[in-house]
Amino acid sequence: MKTKVKVGIIGATGYAGAELVRLLLQREDVEIVWYGSRSYVGEDFSSIYRNVAHLVDEPCKDDDMAKLAELADVVFTATPQGFCASQVTEEVLSKTKVIDLSADFRIKDVKVYEKWYKLNHPAPQLIQEAVYGLPELNRDKIKEARLIANPGCYPTCSFLTLYPMVKEGVVDTGTIIIDAKSGTSGAGRSAKVPSLYCEVNENIKPYGVASHRHTPEIEEQLSYVAGKPVFISFTPHLVPMNRGILVTAYGSLARPVTTEEIKGIYEHYYGGEYFVRPLKPGMVPQTRWVEGSNFADIAFQVDERTHRLVMMGAIDNMVKGAAGQAIQNMNLMFGLPEDTGLKQIAVFP
Repeated sequence: MKTKVKVGIIGATGYAGAELVRLLLQREDVEIVWYGSRSYVGEDFSSIYRNVAHLVDEPCKDDDMAKLAELADVVFTATPQGFCASQVTEEVLSKTKVIDLSADFRIKDVKVYEKWYKLNHPAPQLIQEAVYGLPELNRDKIKEARLIANPGCYPTCSFLTLYPMVKEGVVDTGTIIIDAKSGTSGAGRSAKVPSLYCEVNENIKPYGVASHRHTPEIEEQLSYVAGKPVFISFTPHLVPMNRGILVTAYGSLARPVTTEEIKGIYEHYYGGEYFVRPLKPGMVPQTRWVEGSNFADIAFQVDERTHRLVMMGAIDNMVKGAAGQAIQNMNLMFGLPEDTGLKQIAVFP
C-alpha cells in the first residue's frame, strides 16, 4: 500500500476546516493527524461535528504550526487573516507544505493587503514565493510550490466567470461590474448578529459596498490576465441559504461578437477542465446544481441591445470556493490526479 499523505488542519472546527475534514475522511490515501482548534482544545472533534461520529476519535489540539510541521506532509490553515502569516516560517516550510485558506498571501502588494485588511503583514518576505492556488490558471506553479494562497470564494467564482473574456479582450475592462450573492456559511461559524437566523431569514442585503476585501484580489488577478490595471465595481449580497455563490458580471463589449464566438472561447479555455463546466447557450447557472461539489458552472448572454456581455457563474463557496479547491491544490502538490477525492456530484434536492 502506498504511503498516506499526512494532513494537519488548523482551524478544523470552522466551516471551511470542517469541510476539509468531511472531504478528506472519504479518502484512503490521506491520514488526518491533527484537528486544530483554539476554541475547542481537548474536546473530541466528533462531539462538535456529529456528522463524523464513529469516524473520528481524536480530540482537538492547539494551533502550534511549528509542532505540526514535524508530523504532517501538508498543513491547511482555515483561520482568520493574519494567523498563517504569523506562524509560517522558513523552518516550517523546510519540513512541510502549507495551504492557507485565508487572504494572507493572496495579494502580492503588501501595502494593498494592509490597506484592505487593516493588518500589518507578519511575513512579507514570503508573499512573492506563495503561489495563487487557482489550478485552472497556475497548475504548473502549484505542483512545485511549498506555500499556496488558496483563493477566496468570491474571487474564485468571479475570476473563472470573467477570465476568458478578459484574456481575449472581449470586454472593456474599465466597465466591469460584478453582482455576487452568497449563502451565510461564507460569513464563518463564529457568532455574529448579522448572521443570526432572524437577521438573515426572508431577507437579502448588500454588504461591503465599494469596500469588500475580496475586491483587490479579483482586480489583481484580472490585471495579470489583461496585462494592465483593472478596476471593478464589486457588490456582494447575503442571501438566506447555507451554501453557494452566484456571480453575475457585466462588461461592455470591446468589439462586436456572436453567441457562437463566445461559446467557442469558453470551450477553448475550459473544454479540458474537469471542474469548470461551460453551459449551453440559453442556460443559466444555479447554486443547487453545484451544492456539495467542486464544480463551477459558467454561462453567458450577449446583450445586443446594450452592447454588453452578461457573464454568470455558480460555485459552492465551501467546496470550490474553499476546502475543495484547497484539496485540488494538495493533489497537484503531491503528484496525485487533480480530481482525487473531489468527484462528488451536487446534492439535490
